[in-house]
Amino acid sequence: MSSIGGFEFTRHPARLPALSGTRELQRHRVAIVGGGPVGLGLALALARWGVPSVVIESDHTVCEGSRAICISRRSLEILDQLRALPPFLATGLPWAGGRSFYRGDQILHFTMPHDERQKLPPMINIQQYYIEQFLVEAAQRQPELIDIRWGTELIGFEQQADGATLQLRAAGTGYSLQADWLIACDGGQSFARRHLGLKLEGTAFEGKYIIADIELASDYPTERRAWFDPSSNPGYTVLMHKQPDDVWRIDYQIPDDADLDEAMQPSRVTAFIRGHLEMIGEGHRPWRLVWTSAYRAGAMTLADYRHGRVLFAGNAAHAMPIFGVRGLNSGWDDAFNLSWKLAFVLRGWAAERLLDTYTEERVHGFRVNAASAIKSTEFMAPPSRGFWLMREAALSLARARPEIASVANPRQTSTIAYEHSSLNLSGDGFDAGPPPGAVPDECPIQAAAGGRHLSDLPGPHFTALVFAADGVLEPALDDALRRLEGGDPPWRSVIVALRGEPACDARREHVVDPQGQAFRRYGAHEGSVYLLRPDGHVAGRWHRPGAATLQAAVAHLCARP
Repeated sequence: MSSIGGFEFTRHPARLPALSGTRELQRHRVAIVGGGPVGLGLALALARWGVPSVVIESDHTVCEGSRAICISRRSLEILDQLRALPPFLATGLPWAGGRSFYRGDQILHFTMPHDERQKLPPMINIQQYYIEQFLVEAAQRQPELIDIRWGTELIGFEQQADGATLQLRAAGTGYSLQADWLIACDGGQSFARRHLGLKLEGTAFEGKYIIADIELASDYPTERRAWFDPSSNPGYTVLMHKQPDDVWRIDYQIPDDADLDEAMQPSRVTAFIRGHLEMIGEGHRPWRLVWTSAYRAGAMTLADYRHGRVLFAGNAAHAMPIFGVRGLNSGWDDAFNLSWKLAFVLRGWAAERLLDTYTEERVHGFRVNAASAIKSTEFMAPPSRGFWLMREAALSLARARPEIASVANPRQTSTIAYEHSSLNLSGDGFDAGPPPGAVPDECPIQAAAGGRHLSDLPGPHFTALVFAADGVLEPALDDALRRLEGGDPPWRSVIVALRGEPACDARREHVVDPQGQAFRRYGAHEGSVYLLRPDGHVAGRWHRPGAATLQAAVAHLCARP
């Protein structure tokens, strides 16, 4: 057993299932290859629907090193839906902004959107080994639905019309496993992607970065710091983030023609860190190097995330530059989007073509993310002499012209709206509120369980937010909703009232919006309805819809005639 800071790594032994010769006896509904944050998140998301999965992970432990460290508010909302959030909030370090420096001067102090309406912070910092460990613990609470196969390697697979046969190796023994669906969450070097002869397409950058974790006891606050052309790294950039357990993450750029193996030598890394800590006034404190890695930026994607019975998610489907922390966060968006659609198909509620909208929506998400990430990358690591000259001119002007300093804003990840999705329904007639494809605005409400937020209301079901000032619905709308409540696919109505007492039963909940914030922010009239998908995105909105409208909406979202 090894440790970093306050975290201890546990080695999990490989185990073999019940075999008939070299074939596993059990057939699985879903096999997930890759037990990192995206694969584990997908397994937990499927478990919300009662869909079992087997997770194939070649390593015997959670990862070492910080790797992905920044979790966005949207991802925290997803973790809340997966019933895995508390340890993340207890351990992670919340932050809402950061600073950028040019040479010796601060040129930017930015803050991310945050106000009293929010339930969760804009971002938390937490090492990936904590992330994986907390997800493993959540999975272990559901052993009947999630089977994690440690020390098990995928060495081949074949597709059939109704599934896939995987060739695996564990504890020196090879065996085959059959599954209805194979989900590849096996990272940037995805074996599944290579096995199918697929390649990521997009933009690769020359900029190279060394990543180092150090243990350093410092009381500097948690915020993102970036240095351009600092004395510790002349002509290049440095990023620094605080993590739990007095672990600090330092990313520093090296020349494009530098030899990575040589640059990662402990003596070279230690010398750089010593000089940087001296520059920022931390050189007098003791510190220890605990992990190093290297990184090159790229914004690339598969054209299609579904290939027969094989689906791709996370870094197996796309690659994101680290700037703006879109990698892990976009991977969880993949998992949450895919999980309800695959569950609907497996439960017989939806036609298989619903899965085509997974590629449609998440490739759109990649393009939105990539547009911002490429701008950030070109600023952090200019791809040409021309870009470098423009950046230096902007940074020099920013010293005296604060309005120019926004060019050094890292463009942090933000929630993706599927505004052009083929699943979107009506959205006309509203002068405010989130349109179809968007994630609803956050707002505090009063509920039977005490203080809650609108982000608490979605779940493994369609959610209808129905606005009625006194909490009493017109008979026709009430009847239309009762026809859908408690049926398949699952449906839950939430009545948002201005007055009255909160109440809750198995199929319907009454919440109170005493200040009228939700009514105003959603542009709601008496009898207005917002229909939310199981992943929380708005499917459609209407003023006083009838039964036929709501039933047609369900059929459309399930890709049925």
